[in-house]
Amino acid sequence: MGSCSCVRREDHHELLQQKHCVSVHGPIIVGAGPSGLAASACLSENGVPSLILERSDCIASLWQNRTYDRLKLHLPKHFCELPLLGFPKNFPKYPTKRQFISYMESYAQHFLIKPIFNQSVEKAEFDHSCGFWRVQTQDCEYISRWLIVATGENAEPVIPEIPGIDKFKVPVVHTSTYKSGFEFKNQRVLVIGCGNSGMEVGLDLCRYNAIPHMVVRNTVHVLPREMFGVSTFGVAMALLKWLPLKLVDKVLLLLSSFILGNTDELGIRRPKTGPIELKNVTGKTPVLDVGALSQIRSGKIKVVEGVKEITRNGAKFMDGQEKEFDSIILATGYRSNVPTWLKGCDFFTKDGMPRTPFPNGWKGENGLYTVGFTRRGILGTTSDAVKIGQDIADRWRTIQDFNNTCNSHVILLRKHE
Repeated sequence: MGSCSCVRREDHHELLQQKHCVSVHGPIIVGAGPSGLAASACLSENGVPSLILERSDCIASLWQNRTYDRLKLHLPKHFCELPLLGFPKNFPKYPTKRQFISYMESYAQHFLIKPIFNQSVEKAEFDHSCGFWRVQTQDCEYISRWLIVATGENAEPVIPEIPGIDKFKVPVVHTSTYKSGFEFKNQRVLVIGCGNSGMEVGLDLCRYNAIPHMVVRNTVHVLPREMFGVSTFGVAMALLKWLPLKLVDKVLLLLSSFILGNTDELGIRRPKTGPIELKNVTGKTPVLDVGALSQIRSGKIKVVEGVKEITRNGAKFMDGQEKEFDSIILATGYRSNVPTWLKGCDFFTKDGMPRTPFPNGWKGENGLYTVGFTRRGILGTTSDAVKIGQDIADRWRTIQDFNNTCNSHVILLRKHE
């Protein structure tokens, strides 16, 4: 391995060619999604430089490369702003995918954030012998006092093990590669999963005269996106300031039943635990309806039970039915990938989530930090990023003061020589 040196971004290409071990002047942030950008911005605001390593070739790669075209934010924009810089005032209440990406790009430009792209972290481990983190990518090793894990809860698609899935006549696709219902026009499509993605994909397929069949295997909360002109999330946040969580859940379910009707009649059973409590405990997000329920009521989206087996031409279901399909789409969500690369550390569970729950899961030991693992969306990300920026800045100033004191002593000694 080559010698260690302090990295400047403009020197990075040359360093890679030389296979250097790079000493980073500030924290290393893994991931250039909203969480990584927020952490970098908060550090910069506190006078601390940082270096972001990103495996793809762009910021917010999940949004740019793994989301469908019709996607909009499910929450009003003021609940989805990153710290220190809000959305443009001319953006609509629920920004589109393209508008959100534009906001991310403007955010990075505003704070002069320039990630190092195409750097896939293979291993990160704390070196107790020197007190630094060693972060190994495919072609370089980076070293820093601080490591910020910002790869988030949605790093990798979840591909369930379903008997016969390899037998289907055409490749089964995940929503991470789904762009539009146009390519499924007039087809009978099995959508496995009934979360926000599954519901929206089903709705999108209807617009192209496809016949979606949506698998509802488990219980799920479906809430209206708005209640009497106010976002459901906003209603919940306001009520939580005054009422206990369980009572707020009861109010939300009562209003949802009034607006949406009884979802049990549509084959969509509600969990016994309320929507907010369930989200806090398990991370399972309630579905915010943007039109899928009306399509289910009209029969354009068919609700089916759990899949027992995939066949060459379709699927067999738990209730004994068998149906033929032209395509199968997995709306089965995403998972964290932290355990695959963060080593020698038990701060994360085997599922890649911090063991310590929100709001205290942002800081580990030996200079380890996490952002974007709160199960509370961008509001949680903002909370983490602000705390991290302040905490590292305090340590940064202590180190800088110590170094300045040492330098002053060296100068005085040289004067007396």
